[in-house]
Amino acid sequence: MKNYLSINDIDSLSSWVKEGIALKNNPKEFKDLGSDKTIGLLFFNNSLRTRLSTQKAAMNLGMEVIVMNFGSEGWALEYTDGSIMNQGTSEHIREAAQVISQYCDIIAIRAFAGLVDKEKDEAEEVLNGFKKYASVPIINMESSVGHPLQALTDAITLEEQTFTNHPKVVLSWAPHSKALPHAVANSFIQMMQKQNAEFVITHPKGYELDTNITKNSRIENDQEKALENADFVYVKNWSSYTNYGQVIPQEKDWQITLKKLGNAKFMHCLPVRRNVVVADEVLDSKQSLVIEQANNRTYAAQLVLKKILEGLK
Repeated sequence: MKNYLSINDIDSLSSWVKEGIALKNNPKEFKDLGSDKTIGLLFFNNSLRTRLSTQKAAMNLGMEVIVMNFGSEGWALEYTDGSIMNQGTSEHIREAAQVISQYCDIIAIRAFAGLVDKEKDEAEEVLNGFKKYASVPIINMESSVGHPLQALTDAITLEEQTFTNHPKVVLSWAPHSKALPHAVANSFIQMMQKQNAEFVITHPKGYELDTNITKNSRIENDQEKALENADFVYVKNWSSYTNYGQVIPQEKDWQITLKKLGNAKFMHCLPVRRNVVVADEVLDSKQSLVIEQANNRTYAAQLVLKKILEGLK
């Protein structure tokens, strides 16, 4: 595998999930695979789980790790070809990507959507700029429209926790105090479309996602109806896609409570705002899987790194 930019880069989700669980059971088995290899983790946005889990995954494979926070440490990059750089940008992606490629065997990038210009966000100028000009593999640690490491993590978690042949999994929108990107929801949907499961997306009207992502997935605007007999409830806020990046006022309470959850397991990628997105009683209950999800972030990242390193041999 050359790059990992989307959950759709996975050729067989079920086999990848099994391999991820095997790595979890023996994380140092391939300690020599990354010997003498370096990964550069480039953060254009903040991170806790993604940074630490990817760094740990690389270390489990024997890699050296370089971390750079572009927001505070790097030059402002220009991405437009033919641009006259007499304004705020100091370095072009053409040079930056080639230079970093000389220092690293793999480059992993985290760059969120700006939620102002839909066309610009969907062009993925940071991720695709590095893909175009770098000479080494690229990993998406969350981009404008996708978070494939999180989606692989969620697939591993679902496999570990599923005790029925055809579970019901619900992705539920939840309220938030500010506009958030669509990346986690997008990749979770794409992952669930590969699963043998009953999958439902529920959100208030006005929060429809990109139909190129949702495709034929069932969408239910009645949250209570959607949650009936659910085995897993994955909760995530996202801003409006049609009225791009906007928060549309909603009178209805979409916060997840134990009453709404029923007997289902609760999932969330974290960080999460307590008593806004989800009640304390849910997060602190035995039905919550959020800590296990965070743990599985390491093995999802380690699996991706393993696949790429094997391709470099």
